[in-house]
Amino acid sequence: MSLAALFVSVTKVAGLLVTLTVAANAFSFSRYRRKHLLPFKSPIDESAEVLAAFNVNGADDDGDVFFFGLATAPAHVEDRLNDAWLLFAEESPCEDVGGPFVEIQPADAILSSATPDGGSQPAPVLVSEGSKSRKVKKPIKIAMEAMIRGFKKYSEEDESAPCVEHHHNVAAWHNVPRPEERLKFWSDPDTELRLAKDTGVSVFRMGVDWTRIMPEEPVNGLKESVNFAALERYKWIINRVRAYGMKVMLTLFHHSLPPWAGEYGGWKLEKTVHYFMDFTRLVVDNVSDLVDYWVTFNEPHVFCMLTYCAGAWPGGKPDMLEVATSALPTGVFNQAMHWMAVAHSKAYDYIHEQSTSRKPVVGVAHHVSFMRPYGLFDVTAVSIANSLTLFPFLDFISDKQDFIGINYYGQEVVCGTGLKLVETDEYSESGRGVYPDGLYRMLLQFQERYKKLNVPFIITENGISDETDLIRRPYLLEHLLAVRAAMQMGVRVLGYVFWTISDNWEWADGYGPKFGLVAVDRANNFARIPRPSYHLFSKVATTGNVTYQDRTKAWADLSQAAKEKKTRPFYRAVNEHGLMYAGGLDEPIQRPFVLRDWRFGHYEMEGLQDPLSRFSRCLLKPLSFKRTSKPQKDSEYIILQPLEASL
Repeated sequence: MSLAALFVSVTKVAGLLVTLTVAANAFSFSRYRRKHLLPFKSPIDESAEVLAAFNVNGADDDGDVFFFGLATAPAHVEDRLNDAWLLFAEESPCEDVGGPFVEIQPADAILSSATPDGGSQPAPVLVSEGSKSRKVKKPIKIAMEAMIRGFKKYSEEDESAPCVEHHHNVAAWHNVPRPEERLKFWSDPDTELRLAKDTGVSVFRMGVDWTRIMPEEPVNGLKESVNFAALERYKWIINRVRAYGMKVMLTLFHHSLPPWAGEYGGWKLEKTVHYFMDFTRLVVDNVSDLVDYWVTFNEPHVFCMLTYCAGAWPGGKPDMLEVATSALPTGVFNQAMHWMAVAHSKAYDYIHEQSTSRKPVVGVAHHVSFMRPYGLFDVTAVSIANSLTLFPFLDFISDKQDFIGINYYGQEVVCGTGLKLVETDEYSESGRGVYPDGLYRMLLQFQERYKKLNVPFIITENGISDETDLIRRPYLLEHLLAVRAAMQMGVRVLGYVFWTISDNWEWADGYGPKFGLVAVDRANNFARIPRPSYHLFSKVATTGNVTYQDRTKAWADLSQAAKEKKTRPFYRAVNEHGLMYAGGLDEPIQRPFVLRDWRFGHYEMEGLQDPLSRFSRCLLKPLSFKRTSKPQKDSEYIILQPLEASL
């Protein structure tokens, strides 16, 4: 065979392979689009004066009483707590390095975020002036769904010897007043409790910190390792919650593993189940008659990913082999998830066995985000990520839950091995895409999967980091409309818990992103300043109603800021390709408000944005029809029409 003939044959084979690959991905996206991305008709009557009415007073005898709540966690708010997060924030990763040139993680090469309410990765490194540098091949940590399959990228970067004091595990922590005191909830719980009660909520979600109760590994029995005084203090705080007229939703494990457990491997080993049950028995035996709702684990798969697969949270430190094999059936991710599921099942049984005065309500708070592909070849990554995170844990514990808790913050757009910042989308300060429709879609999807269990749902967390408070107000109302719409479609939802009361420590993002309904002046003895959203939330929680007028006013304020091209803080770095890095920033960059209608039922899903898909749309555009929406007027009394069709 001549060289020319060989070249032609190879070209034909290559062309055939490319065609088959494109066709396979196009088919996969077509199936994914039909299942997850098609427009829907909102069941909300947007011309009504009251858009959504929740049964907060029990007036509807045929349905469940709906509750509103506020949520917090020990690692976010408790002072005098020497937990793993405090040790993690105070340590410098450079201290153990013994050479003039240190292979460090550059600011633009850190893991994409996989957590809803705070950073997932140590803060970027700030290199001091005069540091020596050289060109090296450096590993780039990539998006979680790719990283857990063992993939890595490499790029040429300047490798510099950083100033040790500038390398922090937690961003926006060392540069704020008295960071170790958090919100002083341990010494002064009444400040937060009064703020919560004054909103009119009926449920207060809080946690009990495992490290505070068991500061040492109980190798010689519980008597020598348990802080019984702390246990009594927690009981006193829980009684204070009830004294304010609120029910208690208590979380046993909220992303905080005792340092002594992290040293031997934590949830990778079975003995952690036994230690956790020792802790659970102590708590249940002391406060079971005071707790109305139990959350055994908060977002278990998030903790396992960021701790044992990425090493981004305290207690993990995986080696390269663990990272490369983490998603295998015997990998570290599934190991940790398995033992946490076993621990939940045992805790569930014990709580039910010990409760005599009333039937306990026990579940988990499960993190759910709506993920969609940016381009044609990103569908596989989205599918793999969903297969690992959406259902496996709940499937394992399906017969050991009295409710399914949903933590929802927004959407993620997957592009290659990272998360894309779509310039036309609105985002929280911590990089979560605002997408109320996603909560509605996910509730319907979970209802379809678990309807045979006949257990209700609780929105155990929903909120947004937004210091300006302009996004938070419509965010709150639109997500409540999504919840109400799902209820009208047959999903049984018992309550909605907002994250959170006051700005606090947000994991590896530190004090940067502001999630609170209330601002905190840390330099002025932690003075609280309620934001407008605090009063809006109070109105909704008290009346149970989302009104046309409130919705229109909140959206008009945000739209006006976008039209005036105002900016607000953003705590994520973005590279030249528009991919977000997971690590938070000590100081935010400024990002403009986006002129886009993301209200519930109005978000118009964009098509795929890879070059091939855009080229195909250009060719087919003359043959396509698309319903055009009328431009939004500035009038406060405009009737909002939902998106019904889009081809």
